Amino acid sequence: MSNIPETGRTPRVQIRLVVIQILVFSLLFTLGGRLWYLQIRQGKEYTDEAKNNHVQQVVQPAVRGSILDARGVPLADNETRLVVSASRTELMKMKDDGKAVLTRLAGVLGMKPQDVMNKIRLCDSQTPKPCWNGSPFQPIPVTDKATTQQALTIREASEDFPGITAELAAVRRYPAPGKARTAQVLGYLSPVTDEEIEKAKDTDSPFLRSDQVGRSGIERTYDKELRGKAGVTRYEVDNLGRVMGQTKSDPGVPGSTLVTSIDARVQAVAEYELHQAMKTVRGETDKITGRPYEADAGAVVVMESRTGRVVAMASQPDYDPNAWVGGIAAKDYAALTSKDSNYPLLNRAIQGQAPAGSVFKVVSASAAVRAGNDFNDKYLCSASYSMGNRSFANFESKGHGPITLGDALKYSCNTVFYRLGHQEWQRDGGLKPKKDAKDWFYRTARDFGFGSETGIDLPNEVTGRIPDRQWKQSFWEANKDSWCKQGKKGGSYVEQIAYESCLEGNQLKAFDSINFAIGQGDVLITPVQLATAYAAISNGGTLYNPTVGKAVISPDGKRIREIKPTAHGRLPVDAQTIKDLDKGLRSVVEPGGTAAWRFGGWPQDKIPMHAKTGTAQVYGKQTTSWLATYTRDFTIVMTISQGGTGSGASGPAVRNIYDALYGLDDAGKQDLKRALLPQPQQTLPKVNPDGTIDAPEVKPYDPKSQLVDPAEGGVVPPLAGPPPYLRD
Repeated sequence: MSNIPETGRTPRVQIRLVVIQILVFSLLFTLGGRLWYLQIRQGKEYTDEAKNNHVQQVVQPAVRGSILDARGVPLADNETRLVVSASRTELMKMKDDGKAVLTRLAGVLGMKPQDVMNKIRLCDSQTPKPCWNGSPFQPIPVTDKATTQQALTIREASEDFPGITAELAAVRRYPAPGKARTAQVLGYLSPVTDEEIEKAKDTDSPFLRSDQVGRSGIERTYDKELRGKAGVTRYEVDNLGRVMGQTKSDPGVPGSTLVTSIDARVQAVAEYELHQAMKTVRGETDKITGRPYEADAGAVVVMESRTGRVVAMASQPDYDPNAWVGGIAAKDYAALTSKDSNYPLLNRAIQGQAPAGSVFKVVSASAAVRAGNDFNDKYLCSASYSMGNRSFANFESKGHGPITLGDALKYSCNTVFYRLGHQEWQRDGGLKPKKDAKDWFYRTARDFGFGSETGIDLPNEVTGRIPDRQWKQSFWEANKDSWCKQGKKGGSYVEQIAYESCLEGNQLKAFDSINFAIGQGDVLITPVQLATAYAAISNGGTLYNPTVGKAVISPDGKRIREIKPTAHGRLPVDAQTIKDLDKGLRSVVEPGGTAAWRFGGWPQDKIPMHAKTGTAQVYGKQTTSWLATYTRDFTIVMTISQGGTGSGASGPAVRNIYDALYGLDDAGKQDLKRALLPQPQQTLPKVNPDGTIDAPEVKPYDPKSQLVDPAEGGVVPPLAGPPPYLRD
């Protein structure tokens, strides 16, 4: 036996027991506190979440509202199609991520397996189109053009296609009545993104993950009205996913109908004539460059002069908006976004910017009057204007002697406006501007609405540019370092310009104001800005916000909200100056005017026509064609990039649009039975008791019936070409 006493071990054992007891109690205390926190403090929150885990939602997308023209003709509506969709969630549970199923599906649909797989991959910054930018938890459409036989094959052999559905669904359609695509005005749809859902969750129009939303055009502007509200049915399920019962459900509400001011018939004419004008001018040789005109882009705006409502708006190149329905194909997306296609998604009526050329002279004439000059005084129209060692030539280097500002518009005399612009620059202090410099020319341009948005109800409108002193300074600050690096004294033209800009690019020089007076230099305008300004001259001075939307009608047809015309300002001249401008612009289409050769036989006594031609020079490119016109009812502006002169390229097309509107033949005789819109549409389409609207038929435009285009078999205009002194 050991002689060691047991009392020697007792203190160590006791210490260990105490430590263990403390640890056990600490753990029990921590666990108890955590249980209290979870069950008492946050018990209700977790109880609610637990309940939600047993509720599944089934979403029935709302039928999107139709978009109609002013007479009720559908520009965008819906049709029932067989839609084949894939559940990415179910496919990802499979060992091969569903590749075998998708390959079998591709065989049934007659598609390439890779194309099907691309449809359901998720979009991110590295993933090219096509891809899915909606929720990964909702069914992803593979095609909305499935045949009945394909749908039956999928449904009858459902065990071979897990995660795949084939169901009837309402799908967006752009019917192009009368071949009027109206593409850039309408826009297109695509699935909502997680970011959009998060941003809109606390608004009065939250998104569901199944929503399709407008991405451009009026589909985007009026998305809230058109989208409606999806129906949601909630089911209680057990832990195996079996339905135990139905809980609260929210009924769906269809989207409202949007009536626009677009007339599908006029839209078809505008699109056709713009396309034909560009096609025709490409067959002509540019005398300056010695090669055919490129005519690479163009736009036309037809607007009600007294309201600002847009009757037609076309942009070239254009596209078929149906390409976006059901998800856009890779080749189609590449075609719409590539440089070779010249970006047809752009609406050049509101996003195309170019120097204005002579159509800008109404601004300069108004500025001269504001500066104290009399509209009807005589101003020398010489063959050229000299400033220092530089000479600024008149177009065709021809003079007309002393003339009024009205005649300066008629003959489009550059030198009259060169002098006026230079004189005002000198009065303001030249290179050392006075503190109270008036800057009448630049201020008047802004007061006409140039350099800012018009307020049109279409997204992504650009502002254009008015290169006044403030713009010069900010532009110089942003580009000085680049200019100084690139510039070289005595180098190439570009290097010399960069050198000068580096040193004094923030100065408003004499030649800046001289060029500005005829709409050249750094000035940029858009067709819709120009149409708004000329419509204001027509209506007596009111600058209206151009509008496409005209009324929103509830799904049952009982509530109609009209979208009234609104104005954002007035022209900065008095009534007499507006009358003088009106008279001068009328003379442009009369004998001796630059547009007279394009308006031979026009019934000027019954439907007074006013116009201004413009040929804008762009460095490194061929000239841009501008033609701005108006009657008492309508304002039409057309531009063709790298298309030559205003009257030469755009003249025939604009004349044909007017002939179609008023029902005129080549001799100016009116036939109201052939007139598409002899006066603006005043009423809204009639709504039936059930909320439907009966649409009149729209026939494709027949240019031969108008008898104004010799290329289409019409009568040759009185003049086969413009005399030199009638060029703009």
